[in-house]
Amino acid sequence: MKTEIAIIGAGPSGLLLGQLLTVAGIDNVILERRSGDYVLGRIRAGVLEQGTVDLLREAGVDDNLNAHGLVHDGFDIAFAGERVRIDLAELTGGKHVTVYGQTEVTRDLMNAREAAGATTYYEADAAQPHAVDSDSPYVTFTHEGEAHRLDCSYIAGCDGFHGVSRTCIPEDRLKTFEREYPLGWLGVMSETPPVADELIYANHKRGFAMCSMRSPTRSRYYIQVPDTESPDNWSDDAFWAELKRRLPKAVADALVTGESIDKSVAPLRSFVAEPMQHGRLLLLGDAAHIVPPTGAKGLNLAVADVHTAYRLFRKIYDSGRADLIERYSATCLSRVWKTERFSWWMTTNLHKFSDDEDFGSRIQQAELGYYLNSQAGRATIAENYVGLPFAKLED
Repeated sequence: MKTEIAIIGAGPSGLLLGQLLTVAGIDNVILERRSGDYVLGRIRAGVLEQGTVDLLREAGVDDNLNAHGLVHDGFDIAFAGERVRIDLAELTGGKHVTVYGQTEVTRDLMNAREAAGATTYYEADAAQPHAVDSDSPYVTFTHEGEAHRLDCSYIAGCDGFHGVSRTCIPEDRLKTFEREYPLGWLGVMSETPPVADELIYANHKRGFAMCSMRSPTRSRYYIQVPDTESPDNWSDDAFWAELKRRLPKAVADALVTGESIDKSVAPLRSFVAEPMQHGRLLLLGDAAHIVPPTGAKGLNLAVADVHTAYRLFRKIYDSGRADLIERYSATCLSRVWKTERFSWWMTTNLHKFSDDEDFGSRIQQAELGYYLNSQAGRATIAENYVGLPFAKLED
């Protein structure tokens, strides 16, 4: 088999890159080790930056997004007994975010790919890139018990943190940066109306809490727990009771509770791998970086990589600019590190890290107090939350 771009991984980044390439007439094949049902069963965040929405529209997968996405012009931070609204539209000149579940994004992209007749191999086992530093890379894999070789011009590694793509970068070239946080998010999904029209992030002496939503009738809530916690230790009643303790009274009183339809614990970590390119292999999304979910940046940062990779491939196939591949890593990383900083800042300042009133807790109070009570501080939060501009491959 032969294609132009071999994409390893059928998560949102692999599917979006494939859809953009297909629309542009650039042949591509996606290899995914899991089944399509498994991919759709992953429940993830759903706050989309404006740049993400714009790229989905460019890919022609915005019908459901336009019909069901919830446009938010702001969000709240509850701190020290107050509830401060970050007015995104006012502070950023009219920008906003859209709440639309990652599962729905994935489904829309899968349907578009099927309608276009583009090739995807689900349950493709043992996918392995080869000769990535040559002019003739290829990927071997097994599908339905049969071995295959896929020759290609470039490989896009969209196969996540535990995928094989990053391991293709030689150890003497690869450098990783990591921070693990001693906490996790216990998340509950319920078929209940959201407690507020916009998201609420709460800093509380008992620990962080967050109120989010997926639709006008489906809510998503989180509370901070130890990173070793099991969701099995929490009944629905216990979760709702603890969530109410961490929210402002007016919010807690308005909370509609119900049976959970999903309950899980997500650990929090920051991770970056450098470089994000080796030869004709590009890393995208979690294969190259992970952010804690506090700033709602995981999917959006992966989409930024897709934007850069897609623009690169268009330059290569439309203008013969194969030399630009050497700029891919630096272009992506310039935005990655800024986004990592914001996610780290939100995590550090909204979570409880000590039971004691120590230096760190006092600094946290001072930091939040300054940012939330300053027009410039709120503007900085808003600018990062709506999403920094996509980086350019060339001026």
